Amino acid sequence: MPLSISSSFDAGAIEVVSLARADDIQLAIRADSHADFRQWFHFRLQGARGVPCRLRFVNAAACTYVDGWERYDIAASYDREHWFRVPASFDGREMTALCTPSYDSIHFAYFEPYSWERHLALIGRAQLSSRARITRLGASIEGRDIDLVSIGSESEDRAPVWIIARQHPGETMAEWFMEGLIDRLLDASDALAMAALERTVFHLVPNMNPDGSVHGNLRTNAAGANLNREWLSPSFDRSPEVAVVREAMLRTGVRLFLDVHGDEGLPYVFVDGCEMLPSYTPAHAARERAFTTALRAANPDFQTERGYSRDKDTKVNLSLASKWVGDRFGCLSLTLEMPFKDNANLPHPGTGWNGIRSRRLGADVLQAILAGLSVA
Repeated sequence: MPLSISSSFDAGAIEVVSLARADDIQLAIRADSHADFRQWFHFRLQGARGVPCRLRFVNAAACTYVDGWERYDIAASYDREHWFRVPASFDGREMTALCTPSYDSIHFAYFEPYSWERHLALIGRAQLSSRARITRLGASIEGRDIDLVSIGSESEDRAPVWIIARQHPGETMAEWFMEGLIDRLLDASDALAMAALERTVFHLVPNMNPDGSVHGNLRTNAAGANLNREWLSPSFDRSPEVAVVREAMLRTGVRLFLDVHGDEGLPYVFVDGCEMLPSYTPAHAARERAFTTALRAANPDFQTERGYSRDKDTKVNLSLASKWVGDRFGCLSLTLEMPFKDNANLPHPGTGWNGIRSRRLGADVLQAILAGLSVA
């Protein structure tokens, strides 16, 4: 069976440079469909069962986050359900991975994918619960639905909590996180979920960027917009995904906000807050401390020692979701980051950071949300 590589499927992305020899498969990571960001890849290799393969990503040094290749291993799967890591190395120019497939077909990806079909299944499962309501807030550039999952009863005595994910579509760990949170909130036997819904109503957008997700983009939508730089002045021509979510937030108000992401370079789970904004007060700091203390207790994957430096330019950029929301609503507003690599504090060499750990973190964040809301 001759070697073949394909990527004509949901979130597929790769360019084949040379497939003449299994021990020298040359690949190029392609740019986003409408922008020059490049880092995401997802493809299927066939015909290499039992054959030692050498995969060379020849343009790794030209990718957007070159430090993302340091101590990074590639995600791989035979059945697209169970993913493991294939060791990789980066020499400053190319990334190389060695693998001898055990089966005829193997998928490789930058991180464990979260498909549009799985998204639709999550929405379908949620709507079967009496606790949940599904709202179509609007459409993406290409007409895909922007789904809002609201869980709990809206009333003046219930705090509106907003959580969004996958503004950057290649950060698939963010939707795995949302799946874990949604499933916990809908579990009728979960006491913490029941207690939370007595005090809060959750407004959840599991996928902010469906077009970019399907196209296999890293950071942009179908118009080439980085949605997490559109919050000051979104437009229906360039960033309708942000425009419709922002309008919904203005209708409900926001008491706590999380924007869920993945970080290419840092091998840790952490949050980035609004402490550099002029509107940040000691009350905000107290809420953030309560949130981080509770999340660290609930899930040891989370830590507070490592994160973004105080001089990072995004710290005061109101075009970012968490900064705009924190400033506009005066609420606890955080960006939550997970790694594409492994968690350096609690490494698991076989899988690295993956969908399962992201989902568990999503379930465990409920305790931190309640702690953050408990501070006046």
